[in-house]
Amino acid sequence: MIFQIDFQAGKPVYLQLADQIRLAAASGRLQPGEALPALRPLSEELRVNRNTIAKAYSELEAQGIVENIQGKGCFVKAGRSPFSAPVRKGMLAGEIDAAIVMAHHLQVDREPFLELVRERLDHFAGQLNSAQNGH
Repeated sequence: MIFQIDFQAGKPVYLQLADQIRLAAASGRLQPGEALPALRPLSEELRVNRNTIAKAYSELEAQGIVENIQGKGCFVKAGRSPFSAPVRKGMLAGEIDAAIVMAHHLQVDREPFLELVRERLDHFAGQLNSAQNGH
């Protein structure tokens, strides 16, 4: 798996990495039980401190997306979210709000925005189906 870090972005590196792993798990590119890269090789590849990678993995573990198995590494977790429905809804609402603000700044109207959301949902559904069918 190839990760891309933008050191010029206003977003911390650990959050960029966590977002990319979360997206890969959601889209099926990372399957439940699949190992994440080890800290040292990934930190060398990305040219960041090992603690930055560890912080990203800890963030994902706290969200129930990965699990750290002592002595073996970090793996994509199978199963459901550990968050309650209201907490999940709140987390998602924050992300949607950010997308709405971005759309406003880019002067994207409601219907084109909603169409893009539908396209992206279809895209991820297709990726997930392909991953589940072994393609």
